[in-house]
Amino acid sequence: MTEIQTNRNHKASVFSLLFGEPPAALELYNAVTGQNYPPDTKIEIVTLSNARFKGQLNDVAFVVDDRLVVLIEHQSTINNNIPLRMLMYLGREYERITKGKDLYREKLIKIPTPEFIVLYNGKDEFPDFKELRLSDSFKSKGKDNLELVANVYNINKGRNAEIASKSPVLNGYNEFIAEVNRNRETMELAEAIVAAIKSCVERNILVYFLEKYASEVLNMLFTEWNLDDAIAVAREEAHEDGREERDNEILDLIEKGYTTADIKNHLSKQTRSFV
Repeated sequence: MTEIQTNRNHKASVFSLLFGEPPAALELYNAVTGQNYPPDTKIEIVTLSNARFKGQLNDVAFVVDDRLVVLIEHQSTINNNIPLRMLMYLGREYERITKGKDLYREKLIKIPTPEFIVLYNGKDEFPDFKELRLSDSFKSKGKDNLELVANVYNINKGRNAEIASKSPVLNGYNEFIAEVNRNRETMELAEAIVAAIKSCVERNILVYFLEKYASEVLNMLFTEWNLDDAIAVAREEAHEDGREERDNEILDLIEKGYTTADIKNHLSKQTRSFV
């Protein structure tokens, strides 16, 4: 059995580790948006280190050409509260960017223009592209004085092939995730990840990344997917009315540094209280 060492303080993900490197982030941004920024374009990674979004930090934030891009990966069902969560995330980013500046002075303070991208690679059926709007959350309809639009792209293998063809890194990442999923049909999760790493390296897929971060990739993906499985089971077994409260409780446990095993044990005890 492959040994898994869980770091209670580690909240990164394979996605954020891979695309948190400026060259990969720029390549992916060009592929998704159709831009053609050259490789030497200045890009500043500004990912928040302790922001809760999905439980894990499956996000990358960067500034390029005066644009603040928030990039999110989703491996489970798309959450329709993404625009609201991104609004909260954006507030923290702007707070960081404007720190030390006098917001009450007369002169206008310029800030990077925000852009929100969600990459979906879950198992549920989802269109190639969809916009999620903050205004859909408003209780009363009328003039929308505030709007935030998240552009969601389905990046599962065989979907949005043009995007994958323009980003070898994304294409390699998709292939790696697909390989893990295929392996899980006949292997335990840890063995499935290890076998996928070995297979991709042998096939010249993400070789440098997977060789350099092999142990990190194993631990991150194992923790992340185990947690997703635990949440899915809890949702199936718990009353639907308590779903949002249950999700918030899980996020609180993650923020406090609880391990996947701790959270699963907690969910199990809570679930028994429902039945």
